[in-house]
Amino acid sequence: MNITDFSHDHITEAAALALFSYEEERRQAPALPPVETIPDLSGFADSNLSVAAFENGTMIGFLCFYAPWDHAFTTTARGTFSPIHAHGTVNRHSEMIYKRLYQAAAEKLIRMKVSSHAIGLYAHDAQAINAFFTYGFGLRCIDAIRPMEMINCAPCDGYVFHELAPDEKDKLLPLKNMLISHLGDSPTFMRFPAMDKTGLEKIHNRRKPRYFCAFQNDETIAFLEVMDNGENFTCSDKSMKNICGAFCLPEHRGKGVYQNLLNLTISTLKGEGYTRLGVDFESFNPTAYGFWLKYFTAYTYGVVRRIDERIFEMDT
Repeated sequence: MNITDFSHDHITEAAALALFSYEEERRQAPALPPVETIPDLSGFADSNLSVAAFENGTMIGFLCFYAPWDHAFTTTARGTFSPIHAHGTVNRHSEMIYKRLYQAAAEKLIRMKVSSHAIGLYAHDAQAINAFFTYGFGLRCIDAIRPMEMINCAPCDGYVFHELAPDEKDKLLPLKNMLISHLGDSPTFMRFPAMDKTGLEKIHNRRKPRYFCAFQNDETIAFLEVMDNGENFTCSDKSMKNICGAFCLPEHRGKGVYQNLLNLTISTLKGEGYTRLGVDFESFNPTAYGFWLKYFTAYTYGVVRRIDERIFEMDT
């Protein structure tokens, strides 16, 4: 196996491997949309952080990373990420191929003092998962999907469900801050500043989301936030909408409120012609993990490794 720097000459072969990997995952998660091409890989060929593996002149794998940035995943680390379309292997000996690719890429990352290494893997690619788990990565994020079909649940008396108008978004501010507080608790430990009306307005203007809410006695007790895009290229498919925020007051959980709120969202979006619903969440958020995987099929695992920064003090 020969490992070399990824270049523009490799893009056609790499794109074919990435598309093959996607189709393999789609066999396991058939709600995923069909695609004919993956996003352009040209930017990765210029990053000097990407590698390709060849055997007898044929590409058998590649691994590309984005240019690094500071404060990755709300930490003090400098980090980078390889999305699901930026790597792939042939369907034989893929665990060893991924290990060799990462070893070569990691040498480049350390030279650039990048200590947070992340990659999106397909949830049913056992060999890739084992390769990165063996090399020190742990699960952090999950993307999941379902057909835009109603879930089976009983009606929820005493609650009202409807979509907010954009000018009603301030009703969400208390719940948004409760969600921020929840994410800071154990075992999630994700720290974000509290949000005010100005911050909510900025996020709304940038993301252009829609808000579906549950009410009791005119009090907003749960919300579900939906937008066009998500965490990977499949989320931008015209048939798909993506959940990007969710919270329910603890005292209203376990009563079917969120199942009925989800059904309102599904019914509304299906009536508009959408056929797929996606969601992304942190695997170490027990509330999210316990709920979403009851109704959605995981199709990506985002795994992360944090390198001991003392390695930068050594001669690498």
